[in-house]
Amino acid sequence: MMKRLSAALLALCAFAAHAADGPTLTRVRDTGVIVIGYRPASLPFSYLDAQLRPTGYTVELCDRIVAAVRTKLQLADLEVRRVEVASATRMPLVINGTLDLECGITTHTAERARQQAFSLTIFIAETRLMTRAAERVQGLSDLRGLPVASTIGTTSIQHLAKVNEQQGLGIRILGGLDDPEGFQLLRSGRASAFLMDDVLLRALLAQQGPGADDYRISDQALTVEPYAIGLRKNDPQFKALVDEVLHSLYRSGEIHAIYRRWFESPLPSQGLNLKLPMSAAFRRVIANPTDSPDPEKYR
Repeated sequence: MMKRLSAALLALCAFAAHAADGPTLTRVRDTGVIVIGYRPASLPFSYLDAQLRPTGYTVELCDRIVAAVRTKLQLADLEVRRVEVASATRMPLVINGTLDLECGITTHTAERARQQAFSLTIFIAETRLMTRAAERVQGLSDLRGLPVASTIGTTSIQHLAKVNEQQGLGIRILGGLDDPEGFQLLRSGRASAFLMDDVLLRALLAQQGPGADDYRISDQALTVEPYAIGLRKNDPQFKALVDEVLHSLYRSGEIHAIYRRWFESPLPSQGLNLKLPMSAAFRRVIANPTDSPDPEKYR
């Protein structure tokens, strides 16, 4: 009788311990696998290196989180399964539980937060317009009646559609499946402008070599975009672990070296250097970490 009680008590304690870890960590412990989503061509956040391995700024941050999970769960042989995602598939794969961490480029918005969770903010971008160098375009009102490209499944194309309807601009919206395809719509002349986050526009231009001089990025920013790592909703234990890893990098100042590696140095296997100093907005986030989706918090 005592043996049966002891076994039941041990089982109850084990169940309570797993429940305290939350669904994500419990599943990772039970399967020995953590699943990460990556983007194959979103420099410098997430892209494939010369050996076709995912690398980049967000990938490095996620690798730090994986190391923390490995330590917490005492799983020295934890398997990291990497799944390629696109703008249109990244959030559905988080929502349906396929991904434990979405490690690409995703803006945290209040609307999206109704379906999934987000980490502390890891970068601040602003959307701008890219046009041919001869054009002098600052805002969408300068593109009335013209074709404008953006990327499917992004906040940029949502903003474009909203402003186009509200202001009756008559813009014909063209959608690329990813940022390089959206940029190709501009290069080929099918679009008069390409609307996307400024850091991604810089990365695309850096890949053009001397051809970068054929294009210009607007001085005027249209929206503020706080990037974050995507997580499952209703798992505060896992979010707390993720946020503590990021907070530790911010608190120690190590984030500055990580930032310089990806935004102010030649990119591994690419040789491109974005030469993009850290913004004042992101410095404020490092000093006072936040997971707010409100763009006004970053202005």
